Amino acid sequence: MQVTGAPQRATFLELFFDLVYVFALTRISFRAFEDLALEVGGTEGWSPATGGGKTLLLLLALWAVWQGTAWTTSRYDPHDAWLQLIVAIALVGSLVMGVAVPRAFSQTGLVFALAYVVVQVSRPAILLLALGQHRYRQLKLRMLIVFSTTGVLWLTGALLPTNARVALWTLALALEYLAARFGWPVPGLGRSKVNQWQVAGEHLAERYQQFFMIALGEMILIIGLTYSSVMMTPARTAAFAVAILTSVLLWRIYVQRAGQILAEAVTRSRHPARTGRSAADTHLVMVVGLVATAIGHELTVEHPLNRPEAAWVAMILGGPLLFLAGRARFEYEVFGRVSPSRWIAAGILLALTPVLVHTVPLVPASLAAGGAGRGGGGRRVSRPGQAPGRGRPTAVTRPAPGDAPRPRAPTGGARPRGLGLPAVDARR
Repeated sequence: MQVTGAPQRATFLELFFDLVYVFALTRISFRAFEDLALEVGGTEGWSPATGGGKTLLLLLALWAVWQGTAWTTSRYDPHDAWLQLIVAIALVGSLVMGVAVPRAFSQTGLVFALAYVVVQVSRPAILLLALGQHRYRQLKLRMLIVFSTTGVLWLTGALLPTNARVALWTLALALEYLAARFGWPVPGLGRSKVNQWQVAGEHLAERYQQFFMIALGEMILIIGLTYSSVMMTPARTAAFAVAILTSVLLWRIYVQRAGQILAEAVTRSRHPARTGRSAADTHLVMVVGLVATAIGHELTVEHPLNRPEAAWVAMILGGPLLFLAGRARFEYEVFGRVSPSRWIAAGILLALTPVLVHTVPLVPASLAAGGAGRGGGGRRVSRPGQAPGRGRPTAVTRPAPGDAPRPRAPTGGARPRGLGLPAVDARR
């Protein structure tokens, strides 16, 4: 059942699904740490870039599964048996993908690809069956065709050597992201327009907030596990304290203030689906930044006074920088402006990078914490649409006194079997 106009909280099954991603993100961090600190030659030549690119590819695949599931439960009734089946399949598939992450480009590539394809293909296939003859079937049919086509690339790549595997998996993921961006176009079947999609904005916003907390929790978990597994010297204790301080500062930057009112921003937007998609992009950047920050602090806690490799400094500083960039875009979407403190903090960290390569890891980690603290010092705004400053119109606006209230999206109409969708435009 479509839930636009009827706010709902995340179900227990969805929260259970999220728990899998705590494990999956730790596997991503383990893989990156292994490349940078354990593998012979892992920090020489192009190895950090290629290793980081492969890890990012796996993270994007995991994100695609989570995001597809979150959007589905925000468009239909998450208590419906069909929807619960979709979430359960995604839960198992994500767990298998997480297990396969560390060796996805060697022994477990086929396991990773097969789990991914099953999750992505089964979602539109189940909805296609559940919707009966409803006109929403057109969208699900196009999605099924796209994922079936890219699934061939995923499975073929899993059977090929590493370089060919990376190329085919990158192509498959790029095609899927482009298809979602342009409304799942298929020759002869048309495509959808994002501003026509109806979603439960409050539910979708809550899901992105929850995933951010998952990534932040993974960061704390990595920091704690690393510190508890090494000899607790004063330098490592200082590195651990810096890591905890950084995690608290990043949390504060997120919630003050755009993170708290994301649900309001999406639900009151003129085009909730478009605003939700923008929130997806910014949260992806912030999550990648959090994962990179966790890896940087893992390196710092283990080797606080060692001579750092350039790739280590890139992780230690690049993670917070990515987070600040995503947070700045997020703030712009909600308020129509960006606090200057974000750019000042990012500029200082970038300017000091050439010098920090010649110090010990604890120094750039401490400066990154200071940069995060400086980046969180922006002006507070009470609600979206208030005093946006110079920038494009805010994503959320209140009607002026005397204006007629904006009508709500219709929730009535003919309802199909199983999912109870309202009548919608035939082009979807």
